[in-house]
Amino acid sequence: MSTDFAGQPAVVLRAPDGASAVVLLHGGQVVSWQPAGGAERLFLSERSRFGPGASVRGGVPVIFPQFNERGALPRHGFARTRPWQLARAETGADDALAVLQLTDDAATRELWPHRFALELTVCVRGDRLDVELAVSNTGESTFDFMAALHTYLRVAEVEAARLTGLHGCRYEDFTSGTTHLDEADAVRVDREIDRIYTGAGGPLALAEAQRQLRIEAANFPEVVVWNPWQEKAAAMADLQAADFRRFLCVEAALIGEPVRLAAAEQWWGRQTLIAG
Repeated sequence: MSTDFAGQPAVVLRAPDGASAVVLLHGGQVVSWQPAGGAERLFLSERSRFGPGASVRGGVPVIFPQFNERGALPRHGFARTRPWQLARAETGADDALAVLQLTDDAATRELWPHRFALELTVCVRGDRLDVELAVSNTGESTFDFMAALHTYLRVAEVEAARLTGLHGCRYEDFTSGTTHLDEADAVRVDREIDRIYTGAGGPLALAEAQRQLRIEAANFPEVVVWNPWQEKAAAMADLQAADFRRFLCVEAALIGEPVRLAAAEQWWGRQTLIAG
């Protein structure tokens, strides 16, 4: 169902069991997910900026074709700030899904001279949210790209949350510029955290006192864990003072070795969240 969200066109997905999601056409960005019978599980800042050129603070921003500042493009590329098109939305016997598309145009080719097509599939049912990104090379020349689903997970208190499943993985720590092996039983956040993990072989779990979230990924080789903490959050115009306590970003990512996609080839990656 088409709707208006913060003055922007959006699509609302509602499964027969009551599970729901809201997806902005701006950026192809999921900004809300509520499992059946449950509370909101994504964080969205009340100070988020909306509209042409804006990057929305929260939900699940789509990062493409560059991660952060690892290249000459604008930070995190351009997919999250472009208008996407709704290809279809439907409700099935036990789920609801939407497919959004973004293709190159004159503006994207000025930044990145390649022809491409992105397809984002968002599906909700029961306690589950699936977000899948597909990248197609529709031109005649090969291109390299990075991608991520920059997921802001809502928590009651980030210091009380525990992220497991990354023990034994190596990570780049961007707060210190060093590389480490994670030997802790869980990732705990009591200061700024900005890490890219490699080698996660199975699902992750984000545990709080009263609830848990299982995080699965397919075809994304890295996991980004990020929270700006108090000082950096205070400098962000689109966050309120205490907002850093209300989220932890756990991102399915493709960063270290960009995918090289030849003409007519396609790549896909998926992140699944399962509420508990």
